[in-house]
Amino acid sequence: MMRKLLYVLLLVLTILFGYRFFFKSGDNTVLQENSALIQEQIRNVSKLVVTEGHFSQVFTYKNSKAVFANLVNVEKKALVVVNADVTVSYDLSQIVYELDETSKTLRITYIPEEEINISPDFEYYDVTADFLNPFKAEDYNKIKDKVKGQLMKKIEASNLKSNAQNRLISELSKFYILTSSLGWTLEYKGNTITSSEELQDLKL
Repeated sequence: MMRKLLYVLLLVLTILFGYRFFFKSGDNTVLQENSALIQEQIRNVSKLVVTEGHFSQVFTYKNSKAVFANLVNVEKKALVVVNADVTVSYDLSQIVYELDETSKTLRITYIPEEEINISPDFEYYDVTADFLNPFKAEDYNKIKDKVKGQLMKKIEASNLKSNAQNRLISELSKFYILTSSLGWTLEYKGNTITSSEELQDLKL
């Protein structure tokens, strides 16, 4: 009788051990597969050019110089027409995140700022200069710096950056959809994202 009882006990322990081993192992495999899938999705998003724009600028450059003991002023000037292509992008390969497999949470702790790239094309008209005050490389550099500063003001006043942020939010929504479908939680800077709409209010 004792021997039969011992056999039954061993059989029960074997079944319980096998159940825990196979099903627990299966859970770990699924968890690892989900983690790998999330990491692959993040790696697939790298350089995201989200907005493009075109700006034109007409700029008059003047420079005068006193010569001969300040008795004579010699002036140089130019009319500059600038056509510039502008792109706003995010390098999402710089996203800092961590995967917490225990709580099934994707925590995004850092998103890089936007990168603004200006590609200007300069055309010079009515260039006049005196041999005592000729155009030099430093004049062209001053023109480029001045034009770039004015273009940046135009970009700040336009909707390029806000459009770029909206595109970025749309890309981040893919992370929410993925994590939600896998039963994971998405967090950004300690805030839990529970809907795609919440992403619109993020302070990037």
